[in-house]
Amino acid sequence: MILTVCLSPSVDVTIELDSLNVGKVNVVKSKTLSFTGKALNVAIGVARLGAEAYATGFMYNENGAMFERALDVEGVPFTFVWNSGRVRENYKCIDKRSMLTEINDVGGQIESGKLLELLQLIQGFSSRSDVTVISGGLPRGVDASYYRELFRAVDRKSLRIADTEGAKMFAALEAEIDLVKPNLEELEETLGREFRDRSDMLAGCRELLDRGAKSVLLSLGKDGAIITDGTRNYYCKSINVAVNSTVGAGDAMVAAAADLMSHGADLPDILRAGVAAGTAAVTTFGTISFTKNKYEEILGSLNVTEF
Repeated sequence: MILTVCLSPSVDVTIELDSLNVGKVNVVKSKTLSFTGKALNVAIGVARLGAEAYATGFMYNENGAMFERALDVEGVPFTFVWNSGRVRENYKCIDKRSMLTEINDVGGQIESGKLLELLQLIQGFSSRSDVTVISGGLPRGVDASYYRELFRAVDRKSLRIADTEGAKMFAALEAEIDLVKPNLEELEETLGREFRDRSDMLAGCRELLDRGAKSVLLSLGKDGAIITDGTRNYYCKSINVAVNSTVGAGDAMVAAAADLMSHGADLPDILRAGVAAGTAAVTTFGTISFTKNKYEEILGSLNVTEF
């Protein structure tokens, strides 16, 4: 089983426009609502691959039932820590050039007792999980150090994947992580500098390894991804596809990586699967995951090289 922990769920309103004109009237071509959150996207991706997923995390009373229905449709079981208030709403505007503009709401506040309740749930569920994924932002007012507590609550037998950035990533790494998955922008923001070539990127990845990660999966968007454990370094170039939306691509990558890790796969296979799932996800508009058929089609055309 793969356990995913969603700390800040959101209603994503994905809007397609011919172009986004600031200060002017914009006409919507299509609109899709997704009941999501990074770790929930991962759980759905895992289920789409035919693996067993279980979702937990924080949820809110006013509109949380819609998330339950969405997970039911995907066949993902769940147990949430419920809170008063409403799940935040994010707006993602995509123009005809596939340019994405995001407007993100802030999450609601969580009582201290609820923070402890989630740690206790993670202790129990992770003892039955091959992999535990904790990803995304934190609710308003929760300190970044909570990421360290979350991963310390994970059973030692469960592999650990973190997908976050900045102080939250550093806090997670204090608890030792089997795989951390930043994208290039997140790595630059977290470490406070730009990475201009592959050698620079590897140096940045090694900083995360030095801080407690056993391996780093660095997403490079349309250019593919790198994976390294500090000794072995692999690169996988993506293939050219029609990009409809980049929403959820990173979460799809984590889902495939978690699935491969649960079966004891080596770094090259984890990398190839992650790139295939991320690439498959960008071919869809208004959804936060991919189809298994598209994933398998792309997987068969990818090559991994050591460098």
